[in-house]
Amino acid sequence: MTRLPPLLPGTLCLLLIALSGCGRVREIGRAPEMTDPLAGDEFRAMTEVSYATPSFPDEGTSQTGLASLWTTRQNSLISDSRASERGDILTVVIEIDDKAEFQNSSGRTRSASDTAGIPNMMGIPQRLDKILPEGASMDSLAEAKSSSTYKGSGNISRREKLTLRVAATVIGTLANGVLRIQGSQEVRVNNEVRELTVSGFVRPSDIGRRNEIAYDRIAGARISYGGRGTISDAQRPRYGQQIADIILPY
Repeated sequence: MTRLPPLLPGTLCLLLIALSGCGRVREIGRAPEMTDPLAGDEFRAMTEVSYATPSFPDEGTSQTGLASLWTTRQNSLISDSRASERGDILTVVIEIDDKAEFQNSSGRTRSASDTAGIPNMMGIPQRLDKILPEGASMDSLAEAKSSSTYKGSGNISRREKLTLRVAATVIGTLANGVLRIQGSQEVRVNNEVRELTVSGFVRPSDIGRRNEIAYDRIAGARISYGGRGTISDAQRPRYGQQIADIILPY
């Protein structure tokens, strides 16, 4: 049985780059495909039999056939419509308006001066002065001066504003009652798909009466807003350029 020769590291790199670009090759000449909503954790959480909504008898219908306010159905006027169990849906309100400015400056100045000499030491300096070149003396054996000056300044200004709303699904409940949520949204305009994903942990008491929760009430929040398509592809550096930016030291 013959063994195939081991692939060189360069060949492996080229193979990985080619495989990563296959998805882009499939989208040439057509709009990017959207992900299947039936393949995510949200759909599985809403359709699992063990977490399905139990069917209660309609206690709000009397023998005369008239409806009553005292019903166990979810659409009752007195029922709590806030998400509380796996498979329930709530709305996440994302309103980010952050502004940060930093400005600092620093300066440093230092100077030093040293002088060394041996005017007297058992008559040795006087004897040496006679044999030293003209103008040289042991009284001023060495003299050194140094100085340095440093000044630096920096300025950072940043502004971020994002206003979005997205429906999220409760995909799990922790032992302490905290809900784990996850939501995604895709919008395709021409050949560009905008993707919004949000996930994190929510306390049931933080969910408002309108079944909404603000993003700053989500612990461990992970919010991503990006896109894929012709515009995003044009703004993304090529794979060769990304590799060169990592490898090249200059």
